[in-house]
Amino acid sequence: MDLNKITRFNIVSVLVLSLCFLAACTVSYKFNGSSINYDKVKTISFENFPNRSAAFVWGPMESMFNTELQDKYMQQTRLKQVRQNGDLQLSGEITNYDAYNKGVGSDGYSTMAELKMTVNVRFVNNTNHAEDFEQQFSASREYNSTQQLSAVQEELVNQMIDEIVEQIFNATVANW
Repeated sequence: MDLNKITRFNIVSVLVLSLCFLAACTVSYKFNGSSINYDKVKTISFENFPNRSAAFVWGPMESMFNTELQDKYMQQTRLKQVRQNGDLQLSGEITNYDAYNKGVGSDGYSTMAELKMTVNVRFVNNTNHAEDFEQQFSASREYNSTQQLSAVQEELVNQMIDEIVEQIFNATVANW
């Protein structure tokens, strides 16, 4: 047999086997980070998360949080939002929002401050109650205490809300 024919035969054999192998395998990637079985779970409902922080209240924070939470699920899932009794249900409250002195300089004055936000979440999965939970999620940000809180508050709250919403999303539908 000719060496060219043997080489061609080997190449064709390898290609055919590779194609058969690839056809037998299935790989599924989800680029939005969610792992929802859309055959069972079709809807989601949100209750308003009121600001029940006893220490400190900043008016816009409640609506900022509620909007960001709902937007996350609407943008990254195919779930339909319903007013109540969704297949998935999220409720809770903002339980803590406070600023603390974090560090003290050699002069005895505060050098750093920390802003902290905590949200209590109740999650109900009406298609699989084994996944139900109640859990607290927190985020904090430091800032230089020479700055007025009012000057950095909106930016820091936005960052904390983004982080907490990501934590909630991962705990409820990402299943990592």
